[in-house]
Amino acid sequence: MTDVRVRIGPNLDADGSLDIPTGARGLVLFAHGSGSSRKSPRNRHVAHRLNVAGIATLLFDLLTPAEERIDQMTAEMRFDIGLLAQRLIAATHWAASVLESPMPMGFFGASTGAAAALVAAAQLREGIRAVVSRGGRPDLAGPYLPAVTAPTLLIVGENDPTVLELNRKAAVALKTYTETSIVAGAGHLFEEPGALDRVASLAAAWFLRFFRAAQEGTP
Repeated sequence: MTDVRVRIGPNLDADGSLDIPTGARGLVLFAHGSGSSRKSPRNRHVAHRLNVAGIATLLFDLLTPAEERIDQMTAEMRFDIGLLAQRLIAATHWAASVLESPMPMGFFGASTGAAAALVAAAQLREGIRAVVSRGGRPDLAGPYLPAVTAPTLLIVGENDPTVLELNRKAAVALKTYTETSIVAGAGHLFEEPGALDRVASLAAAWFLRFFRAAQEGTP
């Protein structure tokens, strides 16, 4: 894993962690939310499992330290989906510029970060090959949902009924290929034994499937 400075806006950089395993099939950028950061143990666990599966990962802070302090008190920044999406788009362009050779890209979004991932994917169109949401709020992507072209996997815990219902409604609004996967016995944070490993396995399979399709030029 390499520590990097990721360009997330005009004259604005953020701390990040980039891991590119040998022979990587694609790159996944992580979009966190709800008071989290690149140091989120859940996202780092999933990222490690993706690396083992041969997928490169980029975790980075969507908010500056000052914004994080504001968000901890008001929770307002994590719901600024437009801001988070624009920073994710900037990070995607930055990642493309530093890669030694082009590779398919995807987004892994958690909580409100899932909405940012979908808004960004809707704007980048064919530049993003797959999206995975973990316990996310895709409903917050609102009018951008029908414009998403990247195949999207919505992963929700069985014991997270409110978020599950929001994901089901968002799945109807998504016009791209979409699946909803319910992890048995899991709550919103997937803290139950084996739950996060199940998330990682589902995500790895999804990204590999559509990265492979992109490389082979198949639908």
